[in-house]
Amino acid sequence: MVTEAAAVPDGARRLRLLQLVALTSTIDRFAIAPLLVLIAADLRVSLAAAAGMAGAYFLAYGVMQPVWGMVSDRLGRVRVMRVALVGAAIAGVVSALAPTLPLLTVARVITGGCVAALIPASLVYVGDTWPASIRQRPLSDVLAASALGTATATAGAGVLADLVGWRIVFAVTAAVGAVLWVALRRLPEPTLPVPEPGGSGSDGGRVGVLGRVGGWLLELVRPLGTVLADRWARIVMLLALVEGAIVLGTLTYLSPALQALGYSATVAGVVSGAYGVGTVLVSRVVRPLVGRIPPSGLAAIGGACLVAGWAVPSFGVNLPTILVAGLLLGATWAFLHSTLQTWATEVVPAARASAVALFAGVLFLGSAVGTGVAAPFADGGEFETVFRAALAISVPLVVAAVLARRGYARARES
Repeated sequence: MVTEAAAVPDGARRLRLLQLVALTSTIDRFAIAPLLVLIAADLRVSLAAAAGMAGAYFLAYGVMQPVWGMVSDRLGRVRVMRVALVGAAIAGVVSALAPTLPLLTVARVITGGCVAALIPASLVYVGDTWPASIRQRPLSDVLAASALGTATATAGAGVLADLVGWRIVFAVTAAVGAVLWVALRRLPEPTLPVPEPGGSGSDGGRVGVLGRVGGWLLELVRPLGTVLADRWARIVMLLALVEGAIVLGTLTYLSPALQALGYSATVAGVVSGAYGVGTVLVSRVVRPLVGRIPPSGLAAIGGACLVAGWAVPSFGVNLPTILVAGLLLGATWAFLHSTLQTWATEVVPAARASAVALFAGVLFLGSAVGTGVAAPFADGGEFETVFRAALAISVPLVVAAVLARRGYARARES
C-alpha cells in the first residue's frame, strides 16, 4: 500500500497548511449567523437588514466558486489562494471598522467572494498532488478541518462577540488570513499544463488587446464546458445539488428547532455544532478504511448515517435528538460527502479545478434551495415536517449515489 509520506514529499506540512486554509474559510463563513443580532443593534438597523448582509455574503461565496476554479486552472492553486487571502484580509479589516451597514455589506461581499476560493483550491491541490489510491485520506483531513471550523464558529463567535464585540470576530479572521498569505509562500505549486499560445494578434493595437482578452476568457470558460460535457460529471453535480439541499440546507434548522423549544442561542449553537464534532471524529475512522472499502461502500455507510440522522428528529424534536442528528450528519459528511468530493477531483482530470469549483458551487446552490424551501415550515414551527421531508429525500439520494459510484468504477475498469 502506498503511504502518504512516500507519495508526497513533505506531505504532512503541506496538508497542515491546506487544513488551516480550509479552517479559516469555514470559520469566516459560519461566524456570521451568531453576530446578526449584535450587528443590527450596534448599527441601529433591523435584523432583516442585517440578515440581508449575510445573504449577500453567501451569494458571493457560492457564485465565485466556479470563477475561482477557472482562474486557478490558469494561474495556479497556490497563487489563487494567496490572492484570495490577501483580499479577504483587507476586506476583513474594513468589515471590522465599517461604521454603516452598506459599507459592511460591501466588505462582507468582497470577503465572501475571496474566501470562496480557499476550500476548492485546497481540495484541487490535494487532487493534483496525492495519488488517487490514497487521495481520500488527505481530502477527509481537509474536510475535517472545515468541519472543525463550523463547530468553532458556531460555538465561539457568539461568545467572543459577547465578551469583546462583534467587530473582533472579523478582525481575527482578517489577521489569520494575512498570516496564511505569508505562510503559503512555502507551499510548492503543483505542476499545471502549459496552455497553448493564443491566436491573438501581436501588433499591440486595439484588436490585438481585445483578441488576447477574448482568448484568455475562452481559456477560462473552456474547462467548465469540458466538465459539463462529461456524463459522469453531470451525475456528480446533480448528487451534490441534492446533498447540499438535504444536508447543508436542512442543517440550518437544527439550532432554530431548539430555540423554538425555549433554549438559548448559546445552547442551541453548541448542540447544533455537534455536526462539526461528528465530522472531525468520524473522519479519523474514514482514513484507514480508504483503499479497504470501495468508494461505493463508503458512500453507503455515509448514506445510512444520513437516513438515521434525519429519522431521529423526525419522530420528536428535543435536545437529545438534535444532538444525535448533528453527530450523524457529521458522520455523513465524513463518509458520503468526502466520497463525492473525491469523485469530483477525478471525474475530469483535464479540468480538475473547474470540476471541484463547480461541485462546490452546486453544493451551496442546493443549500440555498433547501433552506428556502423549508423556511415556511420552520416559520410555522413545523420542524418535524422539515426533518421528515429531508428523510424522505435522503433515501433515493443514497441509493442513487451508491449505484452511480459503483457504475463509474465498473466503467473505468472496462
